[in-house]
Amino acid sequence: MKNEEDEEVKFYTCSCFTTDNIFLEDYRLHVRFESEQQFRLDYQAVLRRLGCVTEPQFEDVLHKISQEVERRRCLCAKSAERAAAIKDIYQPLHPHVYHLQEAFMAPQFKQMAEYCRSGGASEQGLLDLLQTEAASRVYRFTVFEKSFCEQLIEELEHFERSSAPKGRPNTMNHYGILLNELGFDEGFITPLREHFLLPVTSLLYPDCGGRCLDSHKAFVVKYDMHEDLDLSYHYDNAEVTLNVSLGKDFTDGNLYFGDMRQVPLSETECSEVEHRVTEGLLHRGQQMHGALPISSGQRWNLIIWMRASQERNKLCPMCNKRPTLVEGQGFADGFTSRPAAWLNASCVLT
Repeated sequence: MKNEEDEEVKFYTCSCFTTDNIFLEDYRLHVRFESEQQFRLDYQAVLRRLGCVTEPQFEDVLHKISQEVERRRCLCAKSAERAAAIKDIYQPLHPHVYHLQEAFMAPQFKQMAEYCRSGGASEQGLLDLLQTEAASRVYRFTVFEKSFCEQLIEELEHFERSSAPKGRPNTMNHYGILLNELGFDEGFITPLREHFLLPVTSLLYPDCGGRCLDSHKAFVVKYDMHEDLDLSYHYDNAEVTLNVSLGKDFTDGNLYFGDMRQVPLSETECSEVEHRVTEGLLHRGQQMHGALPISSGQRWNLIIWMRASQERNKLCPMCNKRPTLVEGQGFADGFTSRPAAWLNASCVLT
C-alpha cells in the first residue's frame, strides 16, 4: 500500500486503550472504567450476579482495575525499556529464525501467496487452495514447516529462561512473548504480512480492510497445565487475525468461533475448530472466538493481529467511536493521522 508522497507513516493508539476492554479474570468479564462512580453504575449489579457480593470483593476488583489502568498508561515506555534491555543482554539461540526465509514456509502457503499475486487471481480460485471451516469465513492452511516451528519454540524457550525482561501479550494471556520486543518485527513479521498474508487477505476480506493491512501486533501465547489452560470468549483488536499452532504436544484445546461481535450472544451458535501444529487459522478480528482448555501437554501459538488504518481511523473497533489519537511507539494500535480525504480512499494492493 503506497502512502501519500511516500512519507513515513506515524502510528497512534486510541485514548480508549486505558479505559476499555479491561478483562476481570475472576469473573470472565470485560469492563470499561472511567471512574468508580461510572463503574459501580455499569457493573456492580452484573458483578453481584457473578459472585462479587461483598464490599471487600468489590474493592479487590477496583484494585486490580487500577493496577491494569496504570500498566496501560506506562505500557509504551516500559515496552521500549524492555526492548532496549533485550537487545543489549539477550543472546539468541537460533539467530536465523528472526529473518523470514521461504524455506520456513509450507508449500501450500507459498502456493497460495503466489497465486494471489498473479494476474487474474480470484476469491474462488484461492478458496480451492485452502480449507474452509464450519465457522463462517474462517480458513485453515499450513503455514510453516514443522522443523521451523520446533526451532522457533526452542528460541522462545531459550528467551524465557534468560534474565531478559518480559512483558505479557495482553490482559487475557499471562504467559507469552511480545515479538516486537524480541526483535521479530522488521525481519520477520512485517515481510510475512506484506508479501505473503496481504495478497491472501486482499481476496478473502476486502470488506474489512484485508486489502490495506498496514500494521500489526504479533505475539506468542503459551498454554500449559500449570499456567493458562484456555482463553475466554472475546474479539481481537484487529481487522484480520492469523493464529498459528506452533507446537508442542498437547491434547484438546480446540478453538471455537461465534458470530461478529455486534450479534448478541443469545443469537449466536458457536462452531468448534481443531487447531493442528504448523497450521494457521485466518479469521476476521471482530469475530467472537475463544480457546477450549487443553487437557495435557503444552501448546504454543503465534498470533498476528493485522490492522488497516483506513478502516480503524473511521471507527475504533474497541470503543466504537471516532478514535482520539494518543502518541504511541512502533505500530502502536494501528491508527494514523491521515487527513480526512484519506479516510474515504479505497484500499489498494501494490
